Amino acid sequence: MTTRPVRFITDIEKSCLMCNFEKRGWQKGSEDDWNFYWAGAHNFRNMMSPDSGYRLSENQIINHFPNHQELTKKDLMVKNIKRHRKELERERTNMEASGGRLPWYLESKFAYTEFLPTTFTLPGDYNLFAEEFKKNPNTVWIMKPTDKARGIGIFIINKLQQIRKWSRDSKVQQWSYANCKDTYVVSKYVDDPLLIGGKKFDLRLYVLVTSWRPLVAYRYNQGFSRFCTVKYTMDVGELDNNFMHLTNVSIQKYGEDYNEINGGKWSLQNLLLYLESTRGKAVTTRLCEQIDSIIVHSLRAVQSLMTNDKHCFECYGYDVIIDKNLRPWLIEVNASPSLTATTSSDRLMKHSLINDILNIVIPDEFPESRGPKGTAFAPKEKRDLGDFNVLVNEEILTADRPRSSQNSKSSSATSRTRHNLR
Repeated sequence: MTTRPVRFITDIEKSCLMCNFEKRGWQKGSEDDWNFYWAGAHNFRNMMSPDSGYRLSENQIINHFPNHQELTKKDLMVKNIKRHRKELERERTNMEASGGRLPWYLESKFAYTEFLPTTFTLPGDYNLFAEEFKKNPNTVWIMKPTDKARGIGIFIINKLQQIRKWSRDSKVQQWSYANCKDTYVVSKYVDDPLLIGGKKFDLRLYVLVTSWRPLVAYRYNQGFSRFCTVKYTMDVGELDNNFMHLTNVSIQKYGEDYNEINGGKWSLQNLLLYLESTRGKAVTTRLCEQIDSIIVHSLRAVQSLMTNDKHCFECYGYDVIIDKNLRPWLIEVNASPSLTATTSSDRLMKHSLINDILNIVIPDEFPESRGPKGTAFAPKEKRDLGDFNVLVNEEILTADRPRSSQNSKSSSATSRTRHNLR
C-alpha cells in the first residue's frame, strides 16, 4: 500500500532531528497539516492547555504527554516521589503481613528507593527546612528554581540567613503558590561526590516512555557523564564557583579550562569500564541496578497521575550524581533534554538517539495506519530498538503466567540492559 509522506513540524530545528526526518523522506508540514510534531515543552503546554481546545487527530503523534510536569517540574517530582515511597512502605508491610506475592516493583532488583537527597520546597516548607537546618548547621544545601533549566538560578548555601526572604511573615497564615513567583526546591548538597581527575561529574541518561498504563519504558545505552572544569573542593570560599559545582554544559562551556574537543563529556560506556577497573565489577553492576531502580520508581511515582494518550511519547533526560561510595542520587528529570551537539561524538550519539526513538514510536505505514487496535505503537518485539533496551513492560510483567516464567522474562530484560551498557 502506498502511503503519503509523513508531514512533520518542530520547534527545535536541530540537525539530529532534521537529518532523521529527511532520511525518512518526511516533508515539512504546517500548523494545520502535520502528522509528527517534535515540540518544545513550552509550546506543547500552550497547545494542549484546556483553553486552547486542541485535540490530536488519529494520524498525529507528538513528543510529550499532556501533564509531563508531574515528573519534570522539580517540586512536583519531589512531592510525587516522597508520596510514592510512603505508599511502597505501606504496600510492602501489608504484603508481608498477609503472605502475599510481592508485585514486580517490590522485588529485590528494584529495592533501592532512598535516592532523593533530603529536599524541601520553598516558600511552603520554609519552617520545616529551617528546623532541619538548625539540627545540622554545618550542612550545605543547593537551591534550584522549580521551573528553570540549564543551571539557571541555582546557588549553594551554608547559612540560613542567605534565604531569609522566604521566612514566613507572622501575619501571614498560609502561603499562596499562585501568588509566589519565586518557588525553589532546596536539597541537601551531595558534598562527597565521586571524583575523576579530582573533578565532579554527573550522568545524563535517556529514558523513553511510550505508555503509562500499562507502563512501557526503555533506557538508552548511550548516556554520558558531564564534568566540571575546575577541581572539586568543599572550601566554603568556593561555594559560589559554578565551574566547580554545576556540571551543566551551558555553564561549563564558558570556563577557562573547558575542553572543546571532548566537550567535558565522557561516554557512559567508558565511565562504566573505568569503574569496573578501579572499583570492581560487582559494585559497578550494583550501581547499574540502583540506577534502574531510580528510573522505575520515579516513573511509577507519577504513573497514576499521567494522562495516557496513545498519540504521545516522551524522551526524558535523567540527571544522576554518584557519590564516593558509588551510591546514585536523582537530581532531576528533564522534559526536553538538549539536542545541541558540542562534539562530533555527541553529534553521532544524538543522531542515533533520535533515529532509535523514531524506529520505536512510528508505526509501519504511518500516517495511514495506526497499528493494531488503533494504538500509536506497533508491537515492540517486532521493532528495531537500536540502543534502547526494555526497562519496564507491564504488559509482560503483569501477565497471568507462572511465576518462574514471569521472573525469567523480567530478569532477562534487566540483565540485557546492564550487559549492553557495559
